[in-house]
Amino acid sequence: MKVVLLKDVKDLGKKDSAVNVSDGYARNFLFPRGLAVEASEGKMREVIDKKNSVDNKKQLELNAAKELAEKLGKLTVTLQTKSGDNGKLFGSITSKDIADAVKNQHNILIDKKKIVLPDAIKTIGEHHIDVKVYPEVSAKITVKIINQ
Repeated sequence: MKVVLLKDVKDLGKKDSAVNVSDGYARNFLFPRGLAVEASEGKMREVIDKKNSVDNKKQLELNAAKELAEKLGKLTVTLQTKSGDNGKLFGSITSKDIADAVKNQHNILIDKKKIVLPDAIKTIGEHHIDVKVYPEVSAKITVKIINQ
């Protein structure tokens, strides 16, 4: 019997997938627990439409992320801070500082968790920082640290 899963079922499949199961398993386990419904033509069409809608939404998000990454790649963010004579800062520049500077200088909102800093920035100069915009899309921002 072909059924459409309403929830994820371990060792069987994910939500909204059509799978073949035995009649007894479907009638005695899946249907009473609300885990699946019989795969009628209307239900299959509904599942396909839902999947197409999700795919279109993901594609739109990916395109928007690529545009944002392109914008971010051209940006230079300048931060002023105090430093010693040898170019070492009296503190450090964190991802929060960079996110705030991007928002203030360029009006682009970036979550500080998406800024990839291996370590906090502790020296004056130009630094190239990765920003994860979307799972497959990332950009590099140029951060210029100058003495106050």
